[in-house]
Amino acid sequence: MLQTPDLSSFRSRLPVQLRFNDIDILGHVNNTVYFSFYDTGKAHYFNAVRHGRMNWQKVETVIANVNCTYMQPIVFGDEIDVYTRCVSASEKSFVLLQALVERKTLTVKSVCETVMVCYDPVAKTSIEMPADWRRDFNEYEGRDLLRHKNTD
Repeated sequence: MLQTPDLSSFRSRLPVQLRFNDIDILGHVNNTVYFSFYDTGKAHYFNAVRHGRMNWQKVETVIANVNCTYMQPIVFGDEIDVYTRCVSASEKSFVLLQALVERKTLTVKSVCETVMVCYDPVAKTSIEMPADWRRDFNEYEGRDLLRHKNTD
């Protein structure tokens, strides 16, 4: 089970819009919708990290593992932000930590950790993280992600 992260450690925060069709019969956001919010946060984060140079037509990473902890339900009318940061990197992969947070109270509703692997779709194999990605991650996060492992 993922723990509540320190929100002050995140640089990337994006408001997400709750839609009526996101709500299930129990009156809260359906669990599967959380991943849509997390994906939107990832796209915003990558665009910020890569200084707007993301080529969305080129596959450079794939998701290898996702772990999500649901802490409190999100209900229609909540104002939700998705927080995203990279917590560590290795030669071929990196780990993103995300949180869905109620904007007014800063209540963490859910936490997600995603392992992403750098990938060559032609060779269908993992590859070493490109130097410009590593540089951009380190610059954006303000630390060397290979040396500083996840402390959250």
